[in-house]
Amino acid sequence: MIRAITSKKASNLPDTPEEWKGRIDYVDLDGRLAAMASRPEMAGLAVAIVENGELRFVGTYGVLDRTDGSPVTPASIFRWASVSKTVTGALAANLASEAAIDLEQPVSSWKSSLRLPGGAETRLTFAQLLAQQTGLTKNAYDEKLEEGENPADLRARLFAAPLQCLPGTCHTYQNIAFDDASEILAQAAKRPFADAVSERLFLPLGMTSATYGMAGLTGAKQWARPHNGAQVRTLRDAYWRVPAAAGVNSNIVDFARWMQAMMGQQAKVLPESTLRITHMPRVATQNLYGGALRQANSDASYGLGWRNFTYDGHRLAGHSGAVDGYRATMIFEPATRTGAVVMWNSNWGRPFRIPFAVMDSYYGKADSQWLDFSDLPPLASTPDAEQ
Repeated sequence: MIRAITSKKASNLPDTPEEWKGRIDYVDLDGRLAAMASRPEMAGLAVAIVENGELRFVGTYGVLDRTDGSPVTPASIFRWASVSKTVTGALAANLASEAAIDLEQPVSSWKSSLRLPGGAETRLTFAQLLAQQTGLTKNAYDEKLEEGENPADLRARLFAAPLQCLPGTCHTYQNIAFDDASEILAQAAKRPFADAVSERLFLPLGMTSATYGMAGLTGAKQWARPHNGAQVRTLRDAYWRVPAAAGVNSNIVDFARWMQAMMGQQAKVLPESTLRITHMPRVATQNLYGGALRQANSDASYGLGWRNFTYDGHRLAGHSGAVDGYRATMIFEPATRTGAVVMWNSNWGRPFRIPFAVMDSYYGKADSQWLDFSDLPPLASTPDAEQ
């Protein structure tokens, strides 16, 4: 069945094919998304599309758990993984707009656990921390976090970690160091980090399913189990313990609400001035993703927990994330307020292509190949199909 919130006929979209040309073909996308979810590499998939600022489509496919076949629904809770960094950047900008924090003050101005080589925490600004400019080698000490070590202890030991560049001079992606923001922002807000996010952002935006921590996922009535192909993975709390970097859970509708807020659709909560602070490019980065997607984007940069890049002549923005058994992405075009949020409970990387297929559909690009699976082994025929 079609999972569009509003069909073309029921909405205020143009009625004639000529007027409709260049707009998103939800019927075609729905079929392709269902085909993707049927792949053996997948378990469940949730997709929401915002077109011209309006939530037009929510699609849910596949299962929450391959062992019992429970279906994904719009109420199902998934993990945002590193898309959580966009929330941290927004909270920092929100507090900066109230003069509760100075983004240009060094990290050492606050009582936090981060220690960098050569005492660089006394020079690295909070804005540079959020823009991933610590200089540390990529994902420093993540393996120790996954082994169960305390993130604050790890931050205190980063002074001995190798550098990729001098702090403040390049982009080097981090989780443990980035989560120093949870300590700093809690002090600025005068309440625990997760509470500050909920009070200032999630609840005012109506994001009632959005939570931090493992209990926020597993305590939900419907939650997606992590998968690697057909295997259900053991749930681990490692990256929930760095909440500013990777702590958020929600359903797909609330994920779409967050994207709309990032588009400027909720100015009472996140005014344009605050979003400008969050989204402003601060450091150049490598192109995003890998393979064909890496070749298709250019001019990439990072803001406060935020990515910007160019695809097919269009300036796009957002973030993506991955932890074991879960993936998530939020990509949109600020100029048209059009884009997609996607969450899935498997380690397969192909669904990262979905927002690009959405943008191709919006612009009527006939040769879009992002949701073409002809390069993959064909699915095994079912007994019904053989009859």
